[in-house]
Amino acid sequence: MLKRVLVAVIFASLILSSAALGQGRPVHAKEPASDGRPLSAWIADLKAPAPQTRNAAAYEIAGMGPDAAAAVPALIEALDDPVAAVRFPVTIALLEIGPAAKAAVPRLRQMMDEEINDEIAAAARRALKRIDPGALPRPGSQ
Repeated sequence: MLKRVLVAVIFASLILSSAALGQGRPVHAKEPASDGRPLSAWIADLKAPAPQTRNAAAYEIAGMGPDAAAAVPALIEALDDPVAAVRFPVTIALLEIGPAAKAAVPRLRQMMDEEINDEIAAAARRALKRIDPGALPRPGSQ
C-alpha cells in the first residue's frame, strides 16, 4: 500500500514539475496566414504594381481580423492608394482589425471629409465607429 502511494506521489510531482517548466518557456506566436500565405506576404502585396493584387491583399488582410494588427502601418499608407478599388478594402481591413487599428483614426477622419468617393467615405466612417466610436465627429460639430 505504501509503495502505491509513494509511486502516485512521485508520478504526480513529475507531472506538476513538467507543467511548471512549460510555463517558463516563451511562447512564439505564429504569424497569421490566409490562403497559405503569411501576413507579411500580404502586407508586401499592398505595394504591388497591379491594383488587383493590392485589392486582393487588402481583402485577405481584412479576413484575418484582429490577428492582422501588424498590418496597420501598411494599411494606413495604402489609404493613399490612387485606386478606389484598393482604398475601399483597406478601410474594411482596418474595420475588421478593430481597436488595434487606432493609429489609423486621424487618417480615417480625414477621409470622411476629403474622400471624393462616397462609398469609401462611408466605409471610413464605419471603420472609425468600430475602431474608436469616440473619434466620430458629433452631429453639428463640423
